[in-house]
Amino acid sequence: MNNTTGIIIGMTTFLCIGIFHPLVIKAEYYLGRRSCWLFLLGGIAALSISLVVSNDYLSIICGVIGFSSLWGILEVRQQHERVRKGWFPMNPKRKHEYDQDA
Repeated sequence: MNNTTGIIIGMTTFLCIGIFHPLVIKAEYYLGRRSCWLFLLGGIAALSISLVVSNDYLSIICGVIGFSSLWGILEVRQQHERVRKGWFPMNPKRKHEYDQDA
């Protein structure tokens, strides 16, 4: 590791947040709360990879992606509430899912 490690970790984290934000919105729109399972499996896979790779940078990046994916589970649930409140568009094919919550 060298002096650029902090910048690489910071940039990776920043990019993950930027990528996962629209990913959560799209996943909730098209799959609803069922998408939590995809974020869970993706998080477990990325964290598992981070444990077995020998490259420090790749391990760090996989760890950041893994925890971002796990955080996505919470965000999908919160996104569902934001859609229910009318702050984001609702998928008309899944309108019944929001009616049950009211």
